[in-house]
Amino acid sequence: MDVLEAIGVTLIGLVVRFGIPIVLTILIVMWLRRLDARWQLEANQTRPRAAVAALPQVRCWEQRGCPPERRASCRAYARPDMPCWQVFRGADGRLQEACLDCDVFRKAPVPAYA
Repeated sequence: MDVLEAIGVTLIGLVVRFGIPIVLTILIVMWLRRLDARWQLEANQTRPRAAVAALPQVRCWEQRGCPPERRASCRAYARPDMPCWQVFRGADGRLQEACLDCDVFRKAPVPAYA
């Protein structure tokens, strides 16, 4: 009987020591995933899908008053669907220093991603 009792006490100790924390961790992870899914759903429902397209686009050549002959050679003028600072972005993804100080870039609205 002493051997069975020792085995039972050991098993109960293992369950208390390892089982309860593991079960609690699993329950907390499941709850956090459900909470995150609910927050994602709420965020997608409150954010309009066409938020980026609905923003008024600022044209740098209009604000800076570029003459037509300069517009003809401008890469930003050739791509009116993109903001000018995106057109002039470097191959490494960095913006040009001139774009960071430009009023067109500074006054442009921050896009809301859908």
